[in-house]
Amino acid sequence: MIEHTMRIKMMKRYLPVIVLLISLGAALGLAQTDQPVIKDDFQPSTLNQLGQEYPQVNSQGYARFRIVAPQAQSVSVNLGGRGGTPLKKSDDGVWTGTTAAPLDEGFHYYHLSVDGGTFNDPGTLNFYGSVRWESGIEIPAHDREFYALKDVPHGRVQQILFPSKSTRTSRRAFVYTPPDYDKKPAKRYPVLYLQHGWGEDETAWSNQGHANLIMDNLIAEGKTKPFLIVMTYGMTNDAKIGTIASFDIKPFETVLVDELIPYIDANFRTLSDQPHRAMAGLSMGGMETKTITFNHLNAFSHIGLLSGGTISSDDVKNTPDFAKKVKLVFVSYGSRELGGNRGGGRGGFGGDPKANAEALKQAGINSVFYVSPDTAHEFLSWRRSLHELAPLLFKN
Repeated sequence: MIEHTMRIKMMKRYLPVIVLLISLGAALGLAQTDQPVIKDDFQPSTLNQLGQEYPQVNSQGYARFRIVAPQAQSVSVNLGGRGGTPLKKSDDGVWTGTTAAPLDEGFHYYHLSVDGGTFNDPGTLNFYGSVRWESGIEIPAHDREFYALKDVPHGRVQQILFPSKSTRTSRRAFVYTPPDYDKKPAKRYPVLYLQHGWGEDETAWSNQGHANLIMDNLIAEGKTKPFLIVMTYGMTNDAKIGTIASFDIKPFETVLVDELIPYIDANFRTLSDQPHRAMAGLSMGGMETKTITFNHLNAFSHIGLLSGGTISSDDVKNTPDFAKKVKLVFVSYGSRELGGNRGGGRGGFGGDPKANAEALKQAGINSVFYVSPDTAHEFLSWRRSLHELAPLLFKN
């Protein structure tokens, strides 16, 4: 009886400790349950160099990297604004690691940091961005069919070199001609001048953006009129990180309006009047588009700003004949640029782009506002934007 009583007293004494241990165990179990389970279905990225197995991506959007660097002391992957992914070294000198969270669908620039130095990943292709050739990785998008390489008639992307007296050099551009361009020698086509963003160059829209494939697929589906796309370098000075504030657009404006457009009209079968000429651009290219088209409404009738500002009612009021001459205003952003999810708020400069677009529409201007779902300041936003913009161009 005495022994039984002592047992009861001991249980009462240690009951709080037992309860605490049980609670901690339950909490740890829940924490482990809350950890995401990363599926082991990794496949090589579609942007890998021939025969290279890494980097890899899985069905959830995680990216896995493998770098051979036996003498290195530290290796990490820098995915721009998405932070770094430190890699761990094994006994054989191979560094591996997986991103802590899934990446957005679509294309991403990245580079390696090896012992403090910046290098490209030897396993993947390089793309010009951030004012240098960067490594690229592609997270398959659920809607990627609109820019996929399909068994449809294809247009051509050709490099041209055009003389520029204002810069005393020959400059480069790429021209997309639609599939029937060479088959119909009597036909003339409208032209879209399409600009890249800060830190990129004239290769961006065809390499990262798949502009030619987007057009090929739309034309094959009968969703857009065939037209030419001209892509050229949007600066006339050396571009360095952090110098965008000092960028002077006037020299490039001269190159585009006074030199490139006449060259295109003289060497390609274009419809060279204002109703059949458009300009659009992403980010910095959008800001360039706004400035140049507003200064030359006799040359451009369709305007597209892709993550590159907005057009307000005051802009229209302060630009003579805008409503009469402009046939389309198209403004687009990624949803996360507008403050949602991961935010960023890039849509803030120049006013609320959605409200501005609605005000223009109420004023009788053909105004379209598009938001790319679940994307930020990145190429999937702009691929989708071009896919939405193209069918709206040159309709009448």
